[in-house]
Amino acid sequence: MESVSSPSWWASGVLYQIYPRSFQDSNADGIGDLRGIIDRLDHLSDLGVDALWLSPVFPSPMADFGYDVADYVGIDPIFGSMADFDALVLTAHARGLKVILDLVPNHSSEQHPWFVESRASRHNPKRDWYLWRDPAPDGGPPNNWLSEFGGSAWELDEATGQYYYHAFLKQQPDLNWRNPEVRAAIYEAMRFWLRKGVDGFRVDVIWHLIKDDQFRDNPPNPDFAPGMPPHAALQPMYSTDQLETLDVVAEMRAVLEEFDNRLLIGEIYLPIERLVAYYGKELKGAQLPFNFALLSTPWNAREIAALIDRYERALPVGAWPNWVLGNHDRPRVASRVGEAQARVAAMLLLTLRGTPTMYYGDEIGMPQVPIAPQDVQDPFEKNVPGIGVGRDGCRTPMQWDSSPNAGFSEGRPWLPLAEDAARDNVANLRADGQSILNLYRALLRLRRAHPQLTRGDYQPLAAEGDLLLYRRQHDGRSLLVALNLGDEPVSAASDAFGLDGEVLLSTLMDRTGERIGATLDLRGNEGVVIGPAPEPVV
Repeated sequence: MESVSSPSWWASGVLYQIYPRSFQDSNADGIGDLRGIIDRLDHLSDLGVDALWLSPVFPSPMADFGYDVADYVGIDPIFGSMADFDALVLTAHARGLKVILDLVPNHSSEQHPWFVESRASRHNPKRDWYLWRDPAPDGGPPNNWLSEFGGSAWELDEATGQYYYHAFLKQQPDLNWRNPEVRAAIYEAMRFWLRKGVDGFRVDVIWHLIKDDQFRDNPPNPDFAPGMPPHAALQPMYSTDQLETLDVVAEMRAVLEEFDNRLLIGEIYLPIERLVAYYGKELKGAQLPFNFALLSTPWNAREIAALIDRYERALPVGAWPNWVLGNHDRPRVASRVGEAQARVAAMLLLTLRGTPTMYYGDEIGMPQVPIAPQDVQDPFEKNVPGIGVGRDGCRTPMQWDSSPNAGFSEGRPWLPLAEDAARDNVANLRADGQSILNLYRALLRLRRAHPQLTRGDYQPLAAEGDLLLYRRQHDGRSLLVALNLGDEPVSAASDAFGLDGEVLLSTLMDRTGERIGATLDLRGNEGVVIGPAPEPVV
């Protein structure tokens, strides 16, 4: 579990995901935009993060809110202009902030000129840019593959008599990544943005890119149960995570290597043992294959400790870990673990070994917002209603202040705000010295001040009851992190774990400088970072 000594900015940095539709609206149309993000860069600088990752801002019909791309080298007018994007990169870089762009190469919009050509006829030169198959003997879909958004993953094109494959919406046809022309086109789009100064990409559903060349049926999932999303009825053995995908990831990394110090992140929902393959041979794949395990691991000390150990053991030699607590597809952490434990979760995220990714609004404890049926925007929820797959609740507008619409927009927001927005917002929480926002700020300052937290080894100490203990050590100096994952007080004998020194930070923000005695006593829902006491002044 030794750490690597890496000079790369992303190894010691903290990433911050922005969902552009919901961050800040500058033109009163109720939808966030690039100018709005520029206007709010003070918040990111004050918070202390190192890079912002933008969910897609490309031209799109918005069937899946930007994840259906109609032009890989443009900006959708909803978000502004290319000049606005250039200004964002320039302004962010002037503040020392990196900019990560979302890349969506698995599928395009059905309105992309490539697909318009591809479906024009069976003989069009771009026909093979997408996945077309003849019907089954009965006239039905070519195989049993299912869309992640419900129903068959095959759509019949009446004009040409063939089906095309779409892993998500029918408006999102999958590109054929076995076609070298497709690869070259996407790689050239990547270079376009890299030349503009983009610092890297988060690649959407990277494990989907290559499909089985024989298009074999997926086997049934023996663990499928009522209430699960319909696509979970099958194991995606042949439609995802094919061995050849790793070759594509290596090629993408090679494109980034044409430029200085850029970052490749892969969105991958796979078991840890498969996830780590995406670091690639000789670590020439994704520098950060996203580790989403904390999004689904039961929130208790033993489960989390076991997860950390399993992940650390699985990492290839020299690979750099990463952790994620929230994103635009999963329920908000404050609602998953509770308001009190959200503070403990923040300390966990920002003190584990590796690169953390924060999700906008988590720093103010934004909850999962209930969305009334008439307000639902998410196509997943519309296609598969009533089982809790809707993603709108974690995409609601950022809560900035107590003005109308929480300072997000002067128009009607595209999604409703949380009921607590007038109370729990950046302005109010910034003024409260013990707020979750100020806890995040303090944790990020602590990371900057102590190389143990950015580059140190991870050493597990204990996971007993609700208590999780681990040490971060670098150059002979160590910090200890103690987290109470329950709501009852816990104590640990100091001599049993080598506890010595003083509290550098408590999640409750009221114990800094407190010396550790014979026992370490934690209140319910409290975490602390302990470091050596300063030398007495003689």
